Formats: sequence, structure tokens, C-alpha cells
Amino acid sequence: MSRSADFTEKVKQSYNTQGAYIYLGAGMLDGQIIADAEVNLPLRMMNRHGLIAGATGTGKTRTLQLIAEQLSDAGVPVFMLDVKGDLSGLNKAGETNAKIDERARDLNKPFSPTGFPVELYSLSGKLGSQMRATVFEFGPVLLSKILELNETQSGVMSVVFKYADDNKMPLVDLEDLKKTVSYLAEGPGAAEIKESYGSISSATSGTILRKIVAIEQQGLAKIFGETSFDIHDLFDKVDGKGVISLLNISDVQSQTAMYSTFLLSLIVEIFNSMPEAGDLDKPKLVFFFDEAHLLFKDSPKAFLEQIETIIKLIRSKGIGIFFCTQAPTDVPASVLAQLGNRVQHALRAFTPNDAEALKKTVSTYPKSEFYEIDKVLTSLGTGQALITVLSEKGSPTEVVATHLTPPRSVMGPLPVAEYDQLVQSSNLFAKYKDTVNPVSAYELLTDRVNKKMAEDEQAKAVVEQQKAEQKQTKQVKGVFEQVINAPITRQIGREIVRGLFGMLTGKKSRF
Repeated sequence: MSRSADFTEKVKQSYNTQGAYIYLGAGMLDGQIIADAEVNLPLRMMNRHGLIAGATGTGKTRTLQLIAEQLSDAGVPVFMLDVKGDLSGLNKAGETNAKIDERARDLNKPFSPTGFPVELYSLSGKLGSQMRATVFEFGPVLLSKILELNETQSGVMSVVFKYADDNKMPLVDLEDLKKTVSYLAEGPGAAEIKESYGSISSATSGTILRKIVAIEQQGLAKIFGETSFDIHDLFDKVDGKGVISLLNISDVQSQTAMYSTFLLSLIVEIFNSMPEAGDLDKPKLVFFFDEAHLLFKDSPKAFLEQIETIIKLIRSKGIGIFFCTQAPTDVPASVLAQLGNRVQHALRAFTPNDAEALKKTVSTYPKSEFYEIDKVLTSLGTGQALITVLSEKGSPTEVVATHLTPPRSVMGPLPVAEYDQLVQSSNLFAKYKDTVNPVSAYELLTDRVNKKMAEDEQAKAVVEQQKAEQKQTKQVKGVFEQVINAPITRQIGREIVRGLFGMLTGKKSRF
């Protein structure tokens, strides 16, 4: 058997699947594309998570797009982070061109332009349906990440959340959070929490409040509040196709901590809300986390531990998570170990750091009798990737350099008019457009402070009245004493006494 035939047979055996699957492309060997060596990703393994990595410009985003399209076809909803705002074209059927025609011939697969159901979301509310979460839904760990708090300040944030929870004071928006921090640090609550929770220094509370104000000044306060996003809206289908939900962050992409943490809060909410599902033929939802390195950059230990726990456990609820980043080294080893499906686009080795990253990446792949992996990774072209996934039996497949199939929808953004029409026509746009201001911690604490002030004023008034009465009594007594002790009063008294005694003795008065 020739080398090419041996390669084709091994790829077929490794990637053969009896159930539904995602067709990724065809294997390449010695510079040749072998259409019969199909590389497939079983749908039932999509909840074992995955990694899509590669240098800028190597086609990572289009790989996300082609996988999302086929998941939608299979009735699986998808959530994707649209960093540059160029994924809205998923809603519109693509158009053929010379390069796509060539790729279709190489893969022996006809190109069928197709559009898919898309929902557009935005954190600012300007580019899609407004996505919000309450402060309480974020929790102290994620909120500390957003505010870039140190360990001491994060501990105080945990105290604030514990107090609000114990006292049934909903933390809905940033006004609630600021009010609670101030109340517990310098307000009437300072004495209240001293014994049970410990004191909060004015320096720490001041730092936290300043960082909250900074978030408000950046125009991002509106992502905290009601109506908070209902994660069940991510599971919609249209005509049997899974809806592709896109969070467009092109207008806030500089706020990396904000949007990356918001996405994690969604994953946490999904994890807490969804029931156990066991092994399914296909996932309930697949979550694509583009620019994943931003999630892990400078993250505290508690934050990373939370991510690791969620990744380990959420697959049992039928949810798959794919991280997309430039290099596998961007993802912590504890998380990387949970990612069973790997699509590695080209890596560059222009600098010593690049070379080190390449070396580490090569070490994560099993040895191949067909490739020198380090050479393959630096020579892959755009739209090509080194792939290994989990087979239907859960075992890693053969490492294959793959010529990827092209997306069938537009590879770019929708025209502005079509984009706006898609946003305005969505029922979810109306659902989340207006902010609701329920009775929450701000109102409850304000009422409590006002009542305390009223009670203090009343007590002060009573004390003042008592003081006034005492003063008046003293004044009356003083006047009485002055009158009694006055010379004329004493003279009159003597005359009265004389007259009285004169009457008693029978002596006549001289007057």
C-alpha cells in the first residue's frame, strides 16, 4: 500500500462516524489534498469542548463560522463573540468566487450558498439587543475581575454580597452596589456588620467606589440591571435550525475585562440553570469564546479556579465550549486539558517567544508517522489547520493537516441597512430595550437610612424639648428665688409677720 493510500485509510478509520457530524475538510499529505480523507467532528463530542488557535490572518474566524453553520443545520443553537463585527454575514447566503470554486473542487464538495437565523446582541445597546445581567448575577469573583480589585478589595466585595444576600437586598445595578458599599463602610451599617462580617476601611471602600465610577464613566453601567438577559433565549430555533446568537463588541472591544467576564457570567448562569443531561447525540448549545486569551490574562487564582470548575462540569449539561485564541499557551494548562477537540491553524516563529510557543504547542500533540508537526504548523496556509478531535468512542483521532471547507454564508458583515433591519425586526430587541428599575438595595437602604435619620431627629427633638423644659424650670425657680430674696419681699414679709403676731397678742398696730 502506498503512503498516500495508507494515510487515507487511517484517516477514514479515525474519523469515521455513524452519527451526525461536522465536516471540517479533507486531509493533506506531502502538499496534496486528498478529498477521500474526510475529517469529521462527531456532534456527540462537541460538549467535550475544544480549541481553535492560530496566528492572526490564518482563518480562525472562518473556522468558527463554518462550524457554527453546520451546528445550526443540525438544530444546535450557537453563541459567538463577534469581536470585529464581521460575523453578521452568517445571516445571508454567500456568493461564489474563484477561490471558493477552487476549494470546492479540491474537496469534491459542491458549494451551496446558505443563510442562517441570527440574533444580534450588544453590551452598549447600540449594535443589537441589549444584554444585561444584575450585579448579583455577576457575583463577587467576576465583579472583582471587572473592577480589577486586589485580594483585600475582593474579600470586601464578598462581604458586601454576603450582607446583601443575608438581608435580602437585591443588588441589581451599580447604584445598588455603591449604596451598599457606602452604607457598610461609613454609614449606619458599619457598626451593624462589625461583629458578624468585620469592618470595612474607608480606604478600601473608597477605592472600590472610584473603580465603579470609572466603569460608569466608560458608558458600561447599562450592562448591569434589569431586565437581565434570559439565557433560555439562546436556545431558540427557526425552521428547525439552531439560532446563531452574536454578541457584537466592536464598539467596546477595548474593554476586554468587561466583555470577557460578561461572557463567563453567561456560562455560569447557563451552568446554574440547566439540568443534567448525560450523553447526548448532539449538544444543546455550543459556546464560542473568541479572543480567549483576554479571559485568562492577569486573572486571580479564584477566577481561574471558577473557570476550570465550570469547564469540567458543564459538559454534563449538554453544553460545549470552544476557545479561540492565537496560541494554546494562552490557555492555562488546567483548562487546556479539558479541551478534547483541537483545530490548530498556522503558527509563526519570528521571535524567540514565538519559537518557545511553537515548541510547547508541538509537545501537546501525539507523534505522527506522516508529519513533522513543527514544520507543518509553520507552513500551513490560510484556511488550513492541524486537527485532532475525539472520535465517537471518545478516543483522540489521528493528527491530520486539513484543507478546510469554506463557509456557505457571507464572510464579512451585513450592509448597514440590512444589519439595522435585522436588529429592529427582532422580538428580543423590544424585550430588552428598556431598563426596569425595581425596588432593590438602593431603595431599601435609602429607606432604612431615612427612617434612622427620622428616628434620630425625633430622639433629638425629645432631648431638646427636655432640655428646654429643664431650662424653663430653672428660670422659673431662679425668678422665684430672686423674688423671695429681694429686700422689698423680705420687708413685706417682716411686716406681715409683725401684723400677724400683733393680732395674736392683741396689740394694736401703729398704722
